[in-house]
Amino acid sequence: MAFQLDFGATLADDIVGDAEDTCPVADVGSHRRIVIAFVGLAFEARIAEGPGVLVVCRTAGSELAKAADSAVRQGYRGMVSFGVAGGLASHLRAGDWVVASAVRESQTVRPTDVVWSRRLLGLIAGAVHAPVVGVDAPIAEPARKRELHRTTGAAAVDMESHIVARVAAAQGLAFAAVRVIVDPAHRKVPPAALLSMRPDGRADATAVLRDIVARPSQISPLARIAVDAFIARAAMARVRRLLGPHFGFTDLDREVAHSDVAESELGGSDVAPYRSPA
Repeated sequence: MAFQLDFGATLADDIVGDAEDTCPVADVGSHRRIVIAFVGLAFEARIAEGPGVLVVCRTAGSELAKAADSAVRQGYRGMVSFGVAGGLASHLRAGDWVVASAVRESQTVRPTDVVWSRRLLGLIAGAVHAPVVGVDAPIAEPARKRELHRTTGAAAVDMESHIVARVAAAQGLAFAAVRVIVDPAHRKVPPAALLSMRPDGRADATAVLRDIVARPSQISPLARIAVDAFIARAAMARVRRLLGPHFGFTDLDREVAHSDVAESELGGSDVAPYRSPA
């Protein structure tokens, strides 16, 4: 049982982050910040932290609109959705990046900021520029992923970007979404990996362990998921350093923001996936 306990805890950490991480609660302080980063998990929050950034976790999602309203009054100018995502396009693998051209939610499509997205594509070598779809529940089955890709054209799916898109639109903030693939389109996510997080966003290693003990056939697919998660997490840490302060956001009077030139350069907000130069 000692082996099973250690193995279960390690899997939980690799899949959803360190057990000791905690998700920050939205708090607009006095420091000079201009970007709100919205994440889903505690380890994503820790990676997202940096100069000029206020990090808000999905566990405090009900506070996001209030935090954004307060932040706008203090000079914040952008919101970014940052973290892991499920792959929908078959060519994407764990560790690959998607810079959203638009975020789809049901029948609504909200384009991302053209200038900011262009800068992100320039900073992240090999990143794909394509739509992302936001959902309220995990997508675990490969057949469901294929269907979602077919019906939406999205390259990736996550549970935060549609929330950010909504709030940013309501507040008139520039919006971007940059997501790293953690489970490719062909990968089935086993039940233990879908267990609920604790209210503070930390991994519930005990719940994962119990499910593994009850259904030990999950051990092999969980191990594959853990490897993918390790790859994605390492990619997140590396790219976050590359993005620097403000997640690459610059104002500069928005340069040629949303101009025809910028639109043509990126191909608009709803086009076939574009990959930045490696």
